Amino acid sequence: FDDEATPLLMRAGLPAVRWVGGVEIELLAIASGARIVPRFSELAPEKLGKAGRVREVSFGTTKDRMLFIEDCSNSKAVTIFVRGGNKMIIEEIKRSIHDALCIVRNLVQDNRIVYGGGAAETSCNLAVMEKANEVTGIDQYAMRGFADALDVVPMALAENSGLSGIDSLASIKQRQAAEGNPRLGVDCKQAGTCDMKEQKVIETLHGKKQQLMLATQVVKMILKIDDVFAPGGYQ
Repeated sequence: FDDEATPLLMRAGLPAVRWVGGVEIELLAIASGARIVPRFSELAPEKLGKAGRVREVSFGTTKDRMLFIEDCSNSKAVTIFVRGGNKMIIEEIKRSIHDALCIVRNLVQDNRIVYGGGAAETSCNLAVMEKANEVTGIDQYAMRGFADALDVVPMALAENSGLSGIDSLASIKQRQAAEGNPRLGVDCKQAGTCDMKEQKVIETLHGKKQQLMLATQVVKMILKIDDVFAPGGYQ
């Protein structure tokens, strides 16, 4: 509505919002069961929506205002309101929330899980190495190289936790092979146990598969490059 129509509607007991974004108005129409109409002449009772409560809230030191439309008839949506001391903190919180939502999405698509802490990578390393021993020819070297690349994950986890990467990797690899327990990983939290099931450290199988597939595709793409043009490298 324009500046002239808004106060006239308020006098008639019809509070109006001057501007609502395109995405927001579509979501609001779905939640309230309303229809979007471009002109007043098209208004009809069957096109109206329903909400239990509409309120305006001021927050922050700048007294920014936000309109809350609650108890809609057809909504299961939840709004997450993020506040922080500066833009960097807000962006970090948003990234964390996005990661958490992606994990939930992956579990909805495929509810299977693997154990974290480098346990899955170490178990895959042992399986690939065992299979490589059965392969003859140069293919076994590619398989061993892939298995060695998997060791990077548990080593990085150990080093980032202040542990010795080589010692931690050798220990969990030896224990997995001896005990046949694929749940053993790096004890990053110093909990006294390397069993990721006891520590409740898990990852989604869907996400783990995507990580390995993407890493493999990047390596294959790099291996296809047979030359690099550098400034001044060719006359």
